[in-house]
Amino acid sequence: IGVFEEKAPHVFRNNKISAFLRSDNPKNVRAMILMHNAEAMSRPWYEHLEQGIREGVPPFRLSHGEDLFDYLDHHADLDSLFSEAMDSVEALTGDSFATDFDWGRFERIIDVGGSRGAKSLAILKRHPKLTALVVDRPQVIAEAEHYCSTQTTSGIERLRFQAGDALTTIPSAQSEKDIFLLSAVLHCFDNETCITILRNVADACGQTGARIALLEMVLPEVGADVAAASFDMQMFMGSRGRERTLSEWTALFDHAGMALDEVVGLQSFGNILVLLPKK
Repeated sequence: IGVFEEKAPHVFRNNKISAFLRSDNPKNVRAMILMHNAEAMSRPWYEHLEQGIREGVPPFRLSHGEDLFDYLDHHADLDSLFSEAMDSVEALTGDSFATDFDWGRFERIIDVGGSRGAKSLAILKRHPKLTALVVDRPQVIAEAEHYCSTQTTSGIERLRFQAGDALTTIPSAQSEKDIFLLSAVLHCFDNETCITILRNVADACGQTGARIALLEMVLPEVGADVAAASFDMQMFMGSRGRERTLSEWTALFDHAGMALDEVVGLQSFGNILVLLPKK
């Protein structure tokens, strides 16, 4: 099916597609493929998909008795693979999130749920005056700090880490030159949880004038394409999350006391939704 090239009968070699499975390819998506095809992630699809749809319960919970992120907390191998997979998103979706938005008007990114900080680092490389603070679960931060201590990538010296939880504790903004980044975070959660997270971010903004940038997919109001529908199904499989239309996003923002300030369409994939807490 085109993943490898057959050079002679039953003799195969790598081609441009399979090269993206190689760990020595800096743009590889190996971890993403391995994570989504791991037994723990695969079983819900073929064991409980129909039951999950009928009952409105994520199939992952039906297979494992707990939600995905709770499961990751005590399955270190899958948790590490998950973090590595999240860092490979740029290879899948491109880097227009870093080039199509004016990050240069800010001084600090507070990257909530940023894992190893790959998104922030891609932005820091292009903006030498920026710094970034990555906030994530304690075990993710510990692994991220260890990983980054072995790297020499440009900008990494301006990257800092802090343990936190978007549902409870988010570092406060210091000025209007701060911007909170939530990259593909809210699509993991149901509406009620999203509102809680957004209110926590709004509290962290205080009266500073700091902004919030959500990097998310925005579905068409009707007729989602195969790719968008597939993402929506993937979110349902593992969590109570979902992809949303602009009207659905706007309703969430209203409930959370947020105002949508700007919608930035990206050349490669997704959108950046810029928010401000309502006064």
